[in-house]
This record gives sequence, C-alpha cells and structure tokens, in this order.
Amino acid sequence: MNTLSLKLKKGKELSLARKHPWVFSGAILQLPKGLADGEIVDVFSYDMQYLGTGHYQGGGSISVRIISFEQQIIDQGFWNLKISNAKNYRLRLSLPSENTNSYRLVHGEGDGVPGLIIDIYNEIAVIQSHSIGIHKDANKIANALSENFGNEISTIYLRCKDTLPEHYSLNLTDTFLKGNQEETIILENNIQFKINVITGQKTGFFLDQRENRALVGQYAKNKSVLNCFCYTGGFSLYALAAGASVVESVDISQKAVDLMNENVALNHYDENHHSHCANVMHYLANDELPKYDIVIIDPPAFAKSLHKRHNAVQAYKRLNTLAMKKVKSGGLLFTFSCSQVVGTQLFYDTIVAAGIEANKNVRVVQSLSQGPDHPIQLFHPEGHYLKGLVLYIE
Repeated sequence: MNTLSLKLKKGKELSLARKHPWVFSGAILQLPKGLADGEIVDVFSYDMQYLGTGHYQGGGSISVRIISFEQQIIDQGFWNLKISNAKNYRLRLSLPSENTNSYRLVHGEGDGVPGLIIDIYNEIAVIQSHSIGIHKDANKIANALSENFGNEISTIYLRCKDTLPEHYSLNLTDTFLKGNQEETIILENNIQFKINVITGQKTGFFLDQRENRALVGQYAKNKSVLNCFCYTGGFSLYALAAGASVVESVDISQKAVDLMNENVALNHYDENHHSHCANVMHYLANDELPKYDIVIIDPPAFAKSLHKRHNAVQAYKRLNTLAMKKVKSGGLLFTFSCSQVVGTQLFYDTIVAAGIEANKNVRVVQSLSQGPDHPIQLFHPEGHYLKGLVLYIE
C-alpha cells in the first residue's frame, strides 16, 4: 500500500513473524532505489509475503523499525489512533490522577511505535524522536495529541536534536509545535517537582522511577537516607515526605542540585535535608562518611553500547561495593541500572560480585523495574532497560 517496499533474505522473516519490530541491515536482500532515511517502507519476505510497515534508516544495525504489522497507509488517522490507544492504556493505569499529573504517554516499542517517546508534564507534552522517520512525522504526531487531548495540552515541545544521528540533526533545533511554556510544576503522588522541558535531562524528568520512589517512601519513616546521583531530588523528596529523619543528596551537577534544593523548598522539607555537589564515587570512598539506614544508587547509563559494557560492569561493581559499606546493619540498599546493554542477569551477577568484595551478608528483598507507563512489549524483551534490586544488608 505504501509506495516503497523492500525484500528480506530467505529465512530472515522469522523475527517479524513473531512480532519483533526490528529489521536488521544484514537481513535485507534488496532496497528500493533512492530510498532515503526516514521514509516509510513495506517489508516483504523472500517469497513476497507482507510482514510489516516501518521507517527506514540506514547507517546502523537496525535498518527498519516496524510501526505497523497491518498493511496500511501511515497517515494522520494512523497517528490519531496510535495516540488514542496509548492514552487509553494510561487511563487503565489511572494516569493521570488527582495526585499525579505527569506520566509517559508513548514508550517506543512498548506502545508499538519504535523511536517515539512522549512524556506528559501536566499541561505540557514533550515529543522525543529516536528515529528520523518519527521526526519527519512530528507534526502529524502533534496533531494527534491535539486531537486526543484538546485544550488539556497547551504546549507541545519537540526535543530531538540530541537523540538523532549527527548528520541529520546538525541543522535541527528543538522547537515548540504548540504553545511556548518551558516550565511547569508537576504533581507526583502529591509531591511537587519543578520541571523545565528545555534544560532538564531527557525530556525534563525521570518518570520511570515513580513506583520505586514510592517504595522508598514506604521504608523511610524515621530513617537516615543517602540518595546518590540524586538529580533533581526524586527519591529524596519521597523519603522526606514519608518522614525520614535526615536525607543527604549527592550529585555531580550543581545545576541539578540547585533545582533539587528548589524542589525541597517547594515542598517545605528543608529542615531534614542536606545537599552535596560531589562525585559520588569520591563521596562514598570517604571513610569518615557515616552509615545510613537506606542508601540509593541510581546512576546514569554507564554503557550505551556493547563495546563499553565491560567497563560499565566494573564501574557498577565498584560503586555498589562502596555503597554496601555505607549501609547500617539491618539497612537497605536500593540499586539500579538503566544501561540497556547490561541485562538483568549481568546486573544481578555484578551486584553479587560487589557483595562478595564488600564482605557483606545480603538478602534480596525485591526486584524492581520501570513503571507500567513504560511498558515492555511481550515480543520485544529489549524494552526492559531499567533493572533494580532492594537489598537487605546485615
């Protein structure tokens, strides 16, 4: 139905037949002449059976990201339905609610739209594209947001320059597609956070840890808490809201620490909170540092590619060894990895190695993952990127 189509090598259709949404470059037998990055293509098997429709992008291992397994035209109606389906799923999760007005609306492959992220911050929607094809369809996606949300969304911001290939994004600028509001104050489980969608990391905030932050709150009453890689204070605010006796927050970015301090003041939790702009590794290595009832380790991705995985694993091991030594006997360590190339088993094995090196007796209380508004498509296990463990340290 679409103008362009490509053909796979014999036997390379099996992953698509199992609804996995990626076509790797090595699977392609024949490309149409003049095919440009970001164009829509229909994908066929060697014997010309239709398999799916997606965005083509050369230069990497993934050549086509499938956005439909039904042969159809990718028009405005297609995007309207995609956004409607995503919205209905979040409504089933009770998002938004009276006490939470920010959430992920579209999570790439998890919502059947590889390359597309949409986060809702109260009245602001942020579109982030991780493929050229999604960027080329950005105006249709913005129209679909307006169609589904009306005046509930007053601002739509397209933030893609840092997530697209350099050759394509060189002359791009992030831009408003509707409205011009840069900042808002969101509500997450009745805790307020100031968000700036232009200067904040990712799309402005880390929404994937909402449930894990709430879990910290369940354990934090009257406890001392050390929050490492605190960014703008998510875990810290939940611990303070739960009645922690003291919360120490550490991040290497002064800009993040300043915004965290604003968030603490916004919620009137200044009395029991102390912030530190410091390198976490160096901070934890200080022998004079006291021990805490709860330590939280939520670092940025140490590895974004396979060839950096070994170094990342070593960094996770060193970090968690130091962290375990700073937990009081009978205390808890919340530790995370958002590196997609560090799988669940490898992350677990790395924490085991840290426990051995720290010479601690450790029990696994709970395994953690990303929130349900960051869904993992059953046929795309790679979508499970956030791994976490709650550990009891004796």
